[in-house]
Order: sequence, then structure tokens, then C-alpha cells
Amino acid sequence: MNKLSSCCIRLLAAALMIGTTLFLTPNPASAHVAVGVFVNFAPPGLPVYAQPVCPGDNYIWTPGYWAWDPNVADYYWVPGTWVLAPQPGLLWTPGYWGWGPDGYFFTAGYWGPVVGFYGGIDYGFGYFGRGYYGGHWDHDHFFYNRAVTNVNVSFVHNVYSQRVNNEFRSVSRVSFNGGRGGVNARPTVQEQSALRMRHIGPVAAQTRQLAYARSNRQFRASVNHGAPPIAATRRPGEFSGSGVIRTSVPGAVHTPSARQANNAARRANPSARQNSHQPGRYVPASHRSEAPGRSTTAGNSRYQQQRNQLMAQQAREHQTLQQRQNRERQQAQQQRASNAQHQQMQQRQQQQTRQLQQRHAQQMRSSQQRQTPRSQPHPEGKPH
Repeated sequence: MNKLSSCCIRLLAAALMIGTTLFLTPNPASAHVAVGVFVNFAPPGLPVYAQPVCPGDNYIWTPGYWAWDPNVADYYWVPGTWVLAPQPGLLWTPGYWGWGPDGYFFTAGYWGPVVGFYGGIDYGFGYFGRGYYGGHWDHDHFFYNRAVTNVNVSFVHNVYSQRVNNEFRSVSRVSFNGGRGGVNARPTVQEQSALRMRHIGPVAAQTRQLAYARSNRQFRASVNHGAPPIAATRRPGEFSGSGVIRTSVPGAVHTPSARQANNAARRANPSARQNSHQPGRYVPASHRSEAPGRSTTAGNSRYQQQRNQLMAQQAREHQTLQQRQNRERQQAQQQRASNAQHQQMQQRQQQQTRQLQQRHAQQMRSSQQRQTPRSQPHPEGKPH
């Protein structure tokens, strides 16, 4: 096998890993990375949908987005959802698609003390292209802006109302930055400085949300034509019940040619991946080559199977915890618990959820570390 073929295999393996759990690793100051796969047709437009009600204190809205599955060479919708912040004070910077010399590439979202650059994309519900207007932290409590977020004041009492001026909004359903028809936005000095702050990647709950959407073909753009059956959920992994939100207006779908569809999953170039990023997109050296250096296709298949099994186990554990917490909430309502009792229950449940997320994240990090061997120096002293 020649060097070029070996490189392509490693990059494709990295793409498969990225599509599921690559960005959950909570490494400080290194979560904002660009995916090393280029797609030669644009992602669909953002569908229109309502926001589910916030489930409790300190949950942060994470908007839905189109992800890429190299296995089927198709975009698929990852529903928006409320996610318990990994720790007080952290905000979510959404990921976004950008245009580069080799096609469209995705820059992953991350948790950090301030909201950074997310391509100028108008995701709605406080993410209007710059910053976040859905609320703010005050010590260990998050206060929600009722003017742009769906909050039930019977359960969430830290609220205020502040209208957002139209000048902040692009009012566009375009889901990518740059290129023909893309959003024309560049990071500000403040957004660039946000990249140098401490970051945490997507938590396990967000990874489960992505994994479910990827496994269901109804979420693929070629199947739903820009109208995913579930646009948003009240909590990660809750894909049934009253917390499910349907699409009201589909996004525009860009159809590739037959040749583009066949080659879309293989558009990866290591030099372009490292050198073609627009300002404000930081790619740390530790994330420039996530594929196993000497692994075989069979090894990748076994690793992916083991990781899928782990994710399925984590999903069952998460569902069990949610069911128990739902029963507790129902009992509290039947017993007419006081506001103080409700607040104590919410804090206890949030701690349980956070502990489970941390344990799941550690399991996934351990799984990734077992798969990735120590890098071997190239015989010619050049990078692979």
C-alpha cells in the first residue's frame, strides 16, 4: 500500500470517529477544532422549529445543526436540546460549517466562559450570529431571558426579559459561513480571544444526541428533504413524548451530482486541513491527526463496534436515570411539594446527571486512549 493510500485510510478512519465521539474530550483550551473532512456540496438550510420548554435550572440551549456521515455521504440533522452545563459559568458556542479551498468543513462547538465565533449563523433562540442573548450566569445560577427562550416560571424562577434589537440578527436560515451563498461574517477580536480561554468539548449527553440522529436514516437530508421528523428535544435522548418538537418549515437541500456523492466521503487533505482555516479557527497540534497511525481497517471496525456498544450502554444508563427522575418529579407534584422542595430536588437531580455525564466522558476518553497508539517517527522525519 503506498503512502497516499495509507494517508487516505487514516483520514477516513478519523472521519468515522469524528462523526460520533471525537469532540467529547474535555481538554482545556483545545476543544475548538475543525473536522478534517471536506464536503463538496453545501449543508441544507436550517429548518424552522419551536423551542421546547427548559427542563430546569442551569440547562443551556444547544441549537440543532446538520452533521456529516461519511459512511453514507449525506448530511443528517442533530436535534437541538437543553443540556445541563458541565459546570457553572460555562456557555455553549455552537459548531458551524465553513467554506474553504477544498470544500465545506465543520468546526465543532465547545463549552467555555464566553461564547466565541460560530460563523455568524443565526440559530435562533438567543444565538443570532454573535454572542448569546438567551441568558447569563450570576455566580452558580443561570438567569434566562424570557424574551428569546421558552421557560416555565413555575419551575425556573431565575428569569428576566430583555428584547433583542434586530441589528443583532442576520435573520437567515443559511447554515454555513463563507463561499457562495454563505453568511459573510468574520470573528471579532473578542471572539478570537475566546479561543485562548479554557474549553470543554461536548458532554456525553450531546454525543448521545448525535449518535441517535446518525443511526436513524429519517434524519438524513436525502430522506427528509430538509424537514427532519424531530427538530428539537427537551432533553438529550428524549425522542418521544411531549418534549419532542417537529419541524414547521424545512430547510433548503443542496443536491450533489452523482460524482460528488461518490467522492464526498473521501475529500480529505492533511495539508489543506492544517493550512486552509479561516481566522479564528484554532486547530491544536494534538488534534491534527486523530486517526490511529498504524491501525488496520479490521481494527477500526472492532474499535467502532466496541465504542457503539459502550454508547448503547451509556444510553441505557441515562434513560434509567431519567425515568427515575421523572418518577420523582411526578411524586413531588402529587404530594404538592413546596418551591423549596422542588428546588432541592432539581439540584439533586442535576448533580446526579452531571456525575453520570462525567463518568461517561471518562469512559469515552479511556476508550479513545486505548485505541490511539503512541505516534511513531516517520523514517524520513516528515509528518504522515
